[in-house]
Parts: sequence; C-alpha cells; structure tokens
Amino acid sequence: MFYREAGDFKTSYQDDAQTFPIKFDRYRYYAVIAVGLLVIPFAINDYWANAVLVPFLIWAIAAIGLNILTGYCGQVSLGTGGFMAVGAYACYKLMTAFPELNIVFVVILAGFVTAGVGVLFGLPSLRIKGFYLAVATLAAQFFLVWLFNRVPWFYNYSASGQISAPERTVFGVPVTGPETSAWAQYMICLLFVVVLAWAARNLTRGTIGRSWMAIRDMDIAAEIIGVNPLRAKLSAFAVSSFFVGIAGALFFAVYLGAVEVGEAFGIQKSFLALFMIIIGGLGSIFGSFAGAAFMVLLPVLLKNVLVGGLGWPTDLAAHLELLIVGGLIVFFLIAEPHGLAALWRTVKEKLRLWPFPH
Repeated sequence: MFYREAGDFKTSYQDDAQTFPIKFDRYRYYAVIAVGLLVIPFAINDYWANAVLVPFLIWAIAAIGLNILTGYCGQVSLGTGGFMAVGAYACYKLMTAFPELNIVFVVILAGFVTAGVGVLFGLPSLRIKGFYLAVATLAAQFFLVWLFNRVPWFYNYSASGQISAPERTVFGVPVTGPETSAWAQYMICLLFVVVLAWAARNLTRGTIGRSWMAIRDMDIAAEIIGVNPLRAKLSAFAVSSFFVGIAGALFFAVYLGAVEVGEAFGIQKSFLALFMIIIGGLGSIFGSFAGAAFMVLLPVLLKNVLVGGLGWPTDLAAHLELLIVGGLIVFFLIAEPHGLAALWRTVKEKLRLWPFPH
C-alpha cells in the first residue's frame, strides 16, 4: 500500500485547508526540501550548479509565474522573456543605485517593479483575449527588448550596452560576482523557489485562485456570479509578472552575472517558458516544476549522451532536441493537455488501488 488517503481524517477546518492535507504528500515534500537543504549543498559542484540545478530553479519560478497567468487564469502570454528582462534591469538599477541594500530585498523589489509593468501590459486583457491577447503580449516582448537596447539609462550609459552584476553578499557569503561559489548560487535560488512555490500553492487554492479559474473556464459566467474580471485579470498579470521578474533578476544577478538583453531575454525565452508549462501541465504548480526540469535536463542529457558519449556533432544533437520538444508538445496538446502533471496524477490513482486491478 504505497499511497493511501483512506484513514487520513481531519478534525478541524484548519487541518483540512492546509497546503498539503494528505500526510503522504506532506512528508514527501518535507523529504524533498530536506534533501535540497541538507544534502545537495554539500555535494554540488560548478558543473551541476551551472548546467542543471540553478537554471532549473530559476526557470521553475518563471514557469510558475506563467502558469498562474496562462494555466490558472487563461490569459495567453508570449512576453515572458520581456518581463524577465524588466526584472533583470530593475535589479541592476537597484543594485547600482543602492549598493548597501541586501540582494534579497533587491530581487524582491525587482519583482514588484515587474508586477507594475505586467499590470500595465495586462490592461488590453480587459477587452481582448485568446490569439489577440497573445499578439499584444508578443508586442510587449519586442517593445521591452527594444527599450532596454535603445535607452542608455537602463545600462548606465555603458559603451558595450552590457550590464554586469556587482558583488553582493548574504551573511558575508558572496552570492553575486566572480567570487560566488556553487552552493551559494544554489541556496539563494532555492530560498526563493521554496517561498514562492508555497505562496503560489496557497494563492491558487484560495479565493483569488478560484476567481482566476472561473475567468479561465468561462469569463461571462464568472462575471454573472460575482467575479470581478478587472480585479481577477490584473491580479493574475501582477502576480505572474512578480514571479517572472524575480526569475529574471536571479537569472541576471546570480546565474549569468552579465547579460545583453537581446541575447539573454529574446523571444526564444518566452517560447521556452511556454513549452515548459505545456509539457509540464497547465494549471499545476507541480507541472511547472516538471516542465522546467524536462526542458533544462533534456539538452544536458543529449549533450552528454550523444555528443560526449557517441561523438555526434553538436548541431545534430541540437536539432534532435528541437524535434523531441516539438513532438512532445504536439503529443501533449492532443493526447494529454494537462501534461506530465496529469500523468503523475494517474500514477497516484494507480498507487491508491494497488495491488488491486483498476
């Protein structure tokens, strides 16, 4: 009996409404967090940090943000890369303007700046939806990249147009700059992932999350039963942009250290985040993690197995990656629109009935 809900009784509304009401789920997540906090920091090296763990954690935050907007609220967005750029440049300007401000607060403030920009570009969602909203957010992507390229104030009038993160520490440990160690990069990103995933889980299960899902399923019916579409849509844009802005700030300051907006936050980043939530599962926090893990691990796996192990050319492995991702997107859209998260739910249903046949 691997997985059972039977016998897991609740004696209060508080117990029934907790983030993970099933004991097995709760203990499983506690175990994952314990391994992440107490084991990985002591075993991590530069390769695992830069190739797998740090990009996975950052993209998980971005995927959760996009999933809140698209998966939970039904507002299609193709501007994730642009909003990540807002978070990165807001982080850079805050770091250079307030050198004494702790990097954690800088990243959070960058998220709030991005939330404001997201609300501004979310205003068209009050009148348009579907394909037309996707085009509007795509326009936001190109406009933001153009803005950061063409206005020298954003990159402090640097001759190269590149922004570089100054060195910052947390409790005396460098987390940005060339002296940053792998475990410090990993821990600062893990801190944000744990807090933001917990916040997203609670938001989507509360009143505001239910209003998002009502707008997603049928906006006219939602308005009839009392859901305010203005508040629901703009709050989804604000929360989503906050998450994406934090991901962009961490991507710039902790992971890359120096970026050029056209290369680091181009349209391909917007599509990458969209592919993550399609493969992982729309409307699922777990699906955001699953999609981010898949999209980060796939190129690493192909590079190590095909290029390093079998000696394939690098460009051939890159083309194979595109074929695999494209095929999986078509497969999930046709066969399982809720992605890897739905497959995981199916596995849990089987475990509930094991060893009896279904």
